[in-house]
Amino acid sequence: MGCLGNLLWFVFGGFISGMSWCLAGVLWCITIVGIPVGTQCFKFAGLSFFPFGKEVTYGGGAGSLILNVIWLVVSGLPLAVEHLAIGIVLCITVIGIPFGLQQFKLAKLALMPFGATVQ
Repeated sequence: MGCLGNLLWFVFGGFISGMSWCLAGVLWCITIVGIPVGTQCFKFAGLSFFPFGKEVTYGGGAGSLILNVIWLVVSGLPLAVEHLAIGIVLCITVIGIPFGLQQFKLAKLALMPFGATVQ
């Protein structure tokens, strides 16, 4: 399912999701202070382009918590709402359920990306 799922994902919505993460990364990289946040966005853009076969684990400490709060206020909510809306639309059909679940995984990641690792 990994290769075929990723190919279908990219064609039917993954490109848009990945480009949203890239846009957030570019906007963060405009400032020098935001470059570490922007590079994290580019890492997760790769996950958003091809999510099948990858898992996200969450961890981190106080630094991750502070960055996640700042991220949530500035960029996290719009990305999470986008992934949530696309996921709900995809879950309407039986065939779209695996794709909708991937969107929900990305919505959770959009809410708290710092301290998260992709495996």
